[in-house]
Amino acid sequence: MSFPFYVNPEQMTQDKAEFARKGIARGKSIVTLEYDQGIVMVAENPTRLHKLGEVYDRICFAGVGKFSEFDRLRKMGVQWADVEGYRFSRDDVRGKALANVYSQVLGEEFSRSMKPFEVEIVVAEVGDPEVFGHESNSLFKIGFDGTVQDHDGFCVIGGSEGSLQSHMESNHRAGLSLAEALALGWDALQRAENGTPDLPAASLEVCTLDRTQNGRKFKRLSREVVGQLLG
Repeated sequence: MSFPFYVNPEQMTQDKAEFARKGIARGKSIVTLEYDQGIVMVAENPTRLHKLGEVYDRICFAGVGKFSEFDRLRKMGVQWADVEGYRFSRDDVRGKALANVYSQVLGEEFSRSMKPFEVEIVVAEVGDPEVFGHESNSLFKIGFDGTVQDHDGFCVIGGSEGSLQSHMESNHRAGLSLAEALALGWDALQRAENGTPDLPAASLEVCTLDRTQNGRKFKRLSREVVGQLLG
């Protein structure tokens, strides 16, 4: 008579977490930070596969780790936001609610599957003075196991998160211009342990959520504009 193979649940959880962390550590870091007119996301990404993307009018997404997995999550978020906006109103689509959806999906995947998602994502929502109760920006970081963290001012995800966190804490301040925020994000990425020390501006992927824009707030900056802003 054969007996089923037994694995300690605690050990299995630790192994899955370690597996996911290793996959995320191989991804280049992404810095999300607030500036005087909204939010800017800066990623080291010389490829044509986007790590940053729009989800809805005032919400954008960033992901590191396994591209196929976080891009699948991005598309799921777009579909969820479209349905919520249709059922209720466009102003009712909130970044916090989307972060909770991602938390549930990643948490269930981590608990049930042998292989967890190798991803770490950020949901950013720019504040709108015309929407009561949601005048300020929101930054949510969702981990591979579904944990959600609310950040103020900036958020870092990816392989060199620890070292970049302390650098951002020392240098980020309120009221930065877009050029200053972009320069700070660029400098942080060059300090990443698994990044490029002399990272060329042409290898940056940058997008903004600009509250001064009419309608949709998302904008992807071209390499020419990024080069001009970095001077």
